[in-house]
Amino acid sequence: MELRQLTYFVTVAEELHFGRAAERLHIVQSGVSQQIRRLERELGAELFDRSSRHVRLTAAGERLLPEARTVLAAADRARAAVAPPPGLRIGTSTGLGEHLDRVLAAFARRAPGVPVELHSLPVAERLARVAGGRLDAAFVRAVEPVPGVRVLPLWADPLVVALPATHPLAARTEIGVEELAGLPLALTERRANPALVDLVVGACQEAGFEPLPGPADSSLQDTLATIGTRPLWTVVYASHARVLRSPRVAFVPFRAPGLALSTGLAVRASATPAATPAHLDTLLLACADHEK
Repeated sequence: MELRQLTYFVTVAEELHFGRAAERLHIVQSGVSQQIRRLERELGAELFDRSSRHVRLTAAGERLLPEARTVLAAADRARAAVAPPPGLRIGTSTGLGEHLDRVLAAFARRAPGVPVELHSLPVAERLARVAGGRLDAAFVRAVEPVPGVRVLPLWADPLVVALPATHPLAARTEIGVEELAGLPLALTERRANPALVDLVVGACQEAGFEPLPGPADSSLQDTLATIGTRPLWTVVYASHARVLRSPRVAFVPFRAPGLALSTGLAVRASATPAATPAHLDTLLLACADHEK
């Protein structure tokens, strides 16, 4: 007797129709009939009455049905007992720095043994995957509302100035935005991070100047390498700057009130408690832990 045969038997018993059972099982009808015949031969009893226009369970089939369901349920429990725990799929981006390390450490303390898959993606792709259920959550900063996604606020992410370590301003404990007017600004393209670009350019305009355009490198690493060789400035999240090591680049805070973007956790807007990943609440608690 095989589990497959019992599965076919229970499906036919529920449908009382070999064709519909085959559709549910995604196999051809002859395959269902063949396995049921083999099961009947092994048990020495007919399980279905096929003499009329409708399929009916025989007395033997009636007695077997609850036992077959019990066996299949036990098999499912056995599989679940050895299956790896379900993981959590999280979208991330560069710049989270020590925030991400601390959140993952707090999550591991609260849910030991639960795997976490990290997916570093552009913000638009992160949000699309959350809306489509391909990510359970994603860290995002100051995003516009997106259909199918809601953003739970987490923390504010201050920005710091990155400029050459040899520049006179590098020795300061803080820098006013207006003091950067004479230096070209190396910043990502607006389409890549509109919230960041609008914040920085807007701060420059409020300080009374239009920022001089600097080279637009393909990555922050390339931008910092360029800053190490020529007078430029850019912005870096403070949480990221604390884990960067670049002797030719200095990271200096902005003078109060400073510049900051809010970070949130994007989740599916339509998620019901039953559909929400079991570990998503634990992730939110881990985010709260990280702020303590």
